[in-house]
Amino acid sequence: MSVEVSEQKSIEKVVTGMPTSDGAGVSLTRIIGQPDLPRLDPFLMLDFFGSDNPGEYIAGFPPHPHRGFQTVTYMLAGKMRHKDSVGNEGVIDAGGIQWMNAGRGIIHEEMPEQEEGLLQGFQLWVNLPAVEKMSAPNYQDIQPDSVPTVHIQDAVIKVLAGEVDGVKGPVKTTAVAPTFLDVALRSGSSEIALSAHEAAFIYVYEGSVVIDSGERSKETIVSQGELGVLTQSGKQLSVSADTGCKFIVVSGKPIEEPVVQYGPFVMNTQQEIVQAFNDYQSGSLAK
Repeated sequence: MSVEVSEQKSIEKVVTGMPTSDGAGVSLTRIIGQPDLPRLDPFLMLDFFGSDNPGEYIAGFPPHPHRGFQTVTYMLAGKMRHKDSVGNEGVIDAGGIQWMNAGRGIIHEEMPEQEEGLLQGFQLWVNLPAVEKMSAPNYQDIQPDSVPTVHIQDAVIKVLAGEVDGVKGPVKTTAVAPTFLDVALRSGSSEIALSAHEAAFIYVYEGSVVIDSGERSKETIVSQGELGVLTQSGKQLSVSADTGCKFIVVSGKPIEEPVVQYGPFVMNTQQEIVQAFNDYQSGSLAK
């Protein structure tokens, strides 16, 4: 059954990631959080990292603070060990995801659990509403075998968070309740249901995908290394490809509150940022 044009999501803007480095010199591509796309409420940052050169990732991300938002680490290849200031520790395997609520504050580190081979994945920062910014820190460590898969036409979809075709992802977060999908599309097409009135994007990390808005004149090709900002209107994402491609689709309801950010601190006012910095300097941020 065809979908009405008004129900189709289309691309508002295409952004190319910007090469940069973070942590102790980890090479990565910053897609959200750069001049062409500073933010996409409620999303603050999206990084993609991928290298088989240990020199570009082995130094990892030594201890660093967070307050006022959530970090999401999704591994496509390799392993990343994490630990924090309150005793949590574990390994994120390929296909696994960690959803961390930094809340009122935590000191966190992420280090590659390998000395050679391909390390590839994403880190996404999700803002918290004011009422949740000083919440207690917590983790959701999701192993690969806990992530359900849905087949829709020619697509194989891993549902990490949210719900697709009646299948719910394992990540449970009430603050923003986003959707996070990892899609492998064979030659062919698929229609993926998404919520209307949410900020949403597609990021292609392998191949190219065509986004069909229902009008041939408005088809958009999003290629490897590009992010397409999706319209909030519409409830269907129609995708097609001549050859196989892989991409993530992420959506979430905008918070629509002031954002004041100082590095790893994201609050609503400058006064709250000063307090976060003072708490970090005094050693009380993660207590």
